[in-house]
Amino acid sequence: MTTTITVIGGPTALLELGGLRILTDPTFDPPGDHPAGPLTLTKTTGPALSPADVGPVDLVLLSHDQHPDNLDGLGRQMMSAAPLTLSTPEAAARIGVTPLHPWQHHDVGRVRVTAVPALHGPPGCEPVVGQVTGFVLTGDGLPTVYISGDNASLEYVELIAGRFPVVDIALLFGGAVRTPMIDGRLTLNATEMMIAARLLKARQVVPLHVEGWTHFTEDRTDVHAAFSEAGLDHLLVSFTPGRPVSLGSARSGAR
Repeated sequence: MTTTITVIGGPTALLELGGLRILTDPTFDPPGDHPAGPLTLTKTTGPALSPADVGPVDLVLLSHDQHPDNLDGLGRQMMSAAPLTLSTPEAAARIGVTPLHPWQHHDVGRVRVTAVPALHGPPGCEPVVGQVTGFVLTGDGLPTVYISGDNASLEYVELIAGRFPVVDIALLFGGAVRTPMIDGRLTLNATEMMIAARLLKARQVVPLHVEGWTHFTEDRTDVHAAFSEAGLDHLLVSFTPGRPVSLGSARSGAR
């Protein structure tokens, strides 16, 4: 069974894995301003596909619910129609999704979803930005997939790599996000994405969360430049938003 990914925009992608249609961080609103506490975040690019274009999904993996660049109005509607959404305990308390603490797992068909640590900014940022989670997807005969969520910590990436020594596909959220609320980046920059790929020994990398909002300070061009300078540009999956791309199968010994 072929694994495919369709990048929709921002952090949103449709992953077809093990017979499941899995949606990451649903964002489907058109361009415009989005209130986020004391800030207003401005979306500049709409999604490549509408919710109707995507159709039904089996599972939503939500890194966090509190920021509109990871979950917006139409994304919430899309999520509410899905039979299962996995996210943080804070998100579960607010919006009624199924919570996973770090290293807990939930089996959906052939796919085991394990929540993994993530930190949405520099150390100590949690009281301001709230909880965020990443995910690792595994299953017999399936590629191992890491979905970083809005993680800015390479230390956590190294910890995850120690638990999952085989990572076939890494969906890395980047953009080097900055806001006035935090002194430091809230997500990985392009060089850190490259380092994360090395730590994970990833065979394929799909950069997400690198376009479409004014508070993103880097884009896909920066990602390609960082990977090319390191001689790792062959790891980057080439895609056109809205069009599915086939990904690799599991490496020998992957579980």
